[in-house]
Amino acid sequence: MVKDLFRLLRPQQWLKNGVVLAGLIFAGEADVTDKVIIALEALVAFCFLSSAVYVLNDIIDCKRDRLHPLKKSRPIAAGEISIPTALVTGIILAAAGILIAISINQQFLIIAGCYLLLNIIYTFVLKNVVILDVMSIAGGFVLRAAAGAAAIDVDISGWLLITTFVLALFLGLGKRRHELIYLEKEAVGHRKILEKYSTYLLDQLIGVVTASTVITYLFYTLSPEVGAKLNTDYLFATVPFVIYGIFRYLYLVHKEEKGGSPTRLLFTDRPLLLDVLLWLASIILILYIF
Repeated sequence: MVKDLFRLLRPQQWLKNGVVLAGLIFAGEADVTDKVIIALEALVAFCFLSSAVYVLNDIIDCKRDRLHPLKKSRPIAAGEISIPTALVTGIILAAAGILIAISINQQFLIIAGCYLLLNIIYTFVLKNVVILDVMSIAGGFVLRAAAGAAAIDVDISGWLLITTFVLALFLGLGKRRHELIYLEKEAVGHRKILEKYSTYLLDQLIGVVTASTVITYLFYTLSPEVGAKLNTDYLFATVPFVIYGIFRYLYLVHKEEKGGSPTRLLFTDRPLLLDVLLWLASIILILYIF
């Protein structure tokens, strides 16, 4: 049962909470031990909160998950964990996340609370509202980034927050497209909102956010304010990695018909993983070594 409970938390999705560390890294504070410790505490808090949200989603969607070829093996859908047990687990996780947030600072607590509230509203309302469903998910990533900056008391560039938002939209729309194609006629039975989408509409939306992601990241790297704050004029050198990563993801979505789980895709597609690692290495070299 312990193994099933651990699977219920979806630890493979904790990678998404890495966005919490964006403020630490891009503020040039990753070499300050005290702030690294606080940032890691903030990361743990969001891992607890996000897992609490996943538990709630699995409870609400257990019947539909049983219709999905992959999600039917989730602990609640498969009958390995009872709903009361899952509910208690979710409450404990949420409480643990909030307690850690309280120990960090008030601003972080407020943002973490907004993240939890947004996801609860998403679960019961917004997940069934076309376009707002993916925008809500993207908003969750922005709140992660903002919370990470608030935890260590540093400013975070508006361009970086916008880039986070449009990149999350890009990934979310790609996931919707994959679900629509992969599930075919059973798509609506699994996720009702999919009846509001079509591959043509999603392709148009993906085209818009693809360009937006590249442009906003480019503006961020070329911003005089950011350059002066970080004492570097070379952030633009990381742009090719971002462009390749986006193009590679588009290739996997359109030609390989993948994209159902961006997190899984990152670890299973070697070119994409290598690109992300090189991007991160270039950020570290530019901000902390040269």
